[in-house]
Amino acid sequence: MSAQPMPSAKLLAVDDDPMNRDMLARRLDKLGYEVTDAANGREALQKLKDGNYDLVLLDILMPDLDGFQTLEFMKADPRLRHVPVIMLTALDDVASTVRCIEAGAEDYVPKPFNPTVLRARISASLEKKRLRDQEQAFLAQLQIERSKSERLLLNVLPKAIAERLKAGQRTIVDSFIDSTVLFADIVGFTRIASRQSPHRTVQLLNELFSGFDRIAEQRELEKVKTIGDAYMLAGGVPVNRPDHAEACTEAAFEFLEAVKVFNRRHSLDWAIRIGMNSGPVVAGIIGTKKFSYDLWGDTVNIASRMSSEAQPGGTQVDTVTFRRLHNRYRFDSVQQIQIKGKGMMPVYTLLGRAASVIEEDNVIH
Repeated sequence: MSAQPMPSAKLLAVDDDPMNRDMLARRLDKLGYEVTDAANGREALQKLKDGNYDLVLLDILMPDLDGFQTLEFMKADPRLRHVPVIMLTALDDVASTVRCIEAGAEDYVPKPFNPTVLRARISASLEKKRLRDQEQAFLAQLQIERSKSERLLLNVLPKAIAERLKAGQRTIVDSFIDSTVLFADIVGFTRIASRQSPHRTVQLLNELFSGFDRIAEQRELEKVKTIGDAYMLAGGVPVNRPDHAEACTEAAFEFLEAVKVFNRRHSLDWAIRIGMNSGPVVAGIIGTKKFSYDLWGDTVNIASRMSSEAQPGGTQVDTVTFRRLHNRYRFDSVQQIQIKGKGMMPVYTLLGRAASVIEEDNVIH
C-alpha cells in the first residue's frame, strides 16, 4: 500500500517557469497538500524564513540564484537545514542532480513529471521527515528527562560527588584532614510542633531551612542533611578550601539573621543554637539506590554536641575552631562542658566580628 499524503503537509514549489509552477501546484493540490510557490531561489529562501514548510520542491536551473546555491543556503542555515528538498531536474542533467544529492537533497524528480513518481517520492520524503521529527522530539524529551535527573541528583549530592557517580564510581569514601562542621537546631521544637498542625509546622520549617540552603549556596558551603529540626553543613568538603572555618562562621551570622527575619514575617519567637567544630572527617556515599552523602568522625559528633549545649541565639565552637578564628572574631571567655566519651572540654561562644574586620569590610564596601 502506498504511503498516504500528510493532511497538514505544507510544500514549497520553486521554479522560474510560471507554467511549470502552475502545473506542479495543481498536481500537488490534487494530492491533498497545501502548496506555496516561489519564482526563484531568493524568494524561496525568504518564504522559508517567514513560514514553516514540510518539503521543498526545488528546480535546479534558475537565473540569479540557482537550485544548487539555494540548497547550499538552506543547509547552512540551522533553521532550514532539516527541511527535506526534492530537486526538479531535466532528464539530461544527471550530473547536477548527483551534485545536489551529495549536498543534502533528499531525492529528485525528473521533468516532465510522472504523477505516480512525483507522489511516491514526496510521500517517501515526508515519511522520512516525520520519522526524523519523532526522533528529534524523542531526543529532546530525553535531554529534558536527563536534565531533571541531574538536577535531582544535585539536590541530593554535592556536584563533585555526583560527577564521580556519573563517571562510574560506586564506592566513594574520602578523608579530609581539615574541615569545619556546623549544626544549627531549633530550640524547643517539640513544644513548637505541638502548638500547630503538622502541615503548618513542616511548611514553616521548610521555609526557614530553604533560607539556610540559599546562604550555604552563596557561601559555597555544603549542606549535608537535615535531621528533624537540625540543619548540618560543612566547609572544606567535598572540595578543600583554606577558609572553611571563616565561611561557616559567616554563615552562622546569616543563619541567626535569617531567623530574625523569619520571626518578624510570621510573628513567631523561634530561636536556633549553633555549634561548630573543626578537624578531620570521613565523607562518603551511603546506600546503593537512595544515595546519601554523609560525614563521620569526632569532628561531627563534637559539632553536634556544641550545638545542643549552646544558648538560644548563640554559636559555640571548640578550641581548634577558636584558634583559627580568634584574630578575626570576638569570643566570650572559655567555659567547660561535658562531652560524651571525651570528658570536660573547653568551649567558646562567638560574639561577633573583630573591630579590625569590621573596618576592613567598610573599606572594601
